[in-house]
Amino acid sequence: MCNQFKIILNGRFYNFDLMKKMISILLILLYLVSTTELYQLLKIPELVEHYFEHKKMNPDMPVIAFFKTHYNHPVKDGDYGKDQKLPFIIHAKPLNLVFTLQQNFRLEAQDRFFKNPTSHKMPSKDEDHCFKGFTESVWEPPRFLA
Repeated sequence: MCNQFKIILNGRFYNFDLMKKMISILLILLYLVSTTELYQLLKIPELVEHYFEHKKMNPDMPVIAFFKTHYNHPVKDGDYGKDQKLPFIIHAKPLNLVFTLQQNFRLEAQDRFFKNPTSHKMPSKDEDHCFKGFTESVWEPPRFLA
């Protein structure tokens, strides 16, 4: 028997396993782009645009010469500001957090903070698909466990 969860909504077939995979890939990519140098790859359109600007000025310039002038031997010329926006020219320092603990560090948990939660009965949905029993409980002030 197939263990995938599939549903048909409005005549369309949805595969939620595929959606979970796509969402997890998206979240991993967002994490990697924001915490590593992978965000530099997002600057590739600027690199292509800048190459075509140089190509207009010098039609005989090959791609290798463009990379040599910008990456191997960079110079401060008239378009230095645009050169600094190219990928892998300026590197960002990634966020590093370091925590050190003393050798005699001890963490103790007290029982008064770990009480068993009280269970509430789940009210049934009404025609508006709202849980009537919990709409007012959000606005109650927090309770202190004593």
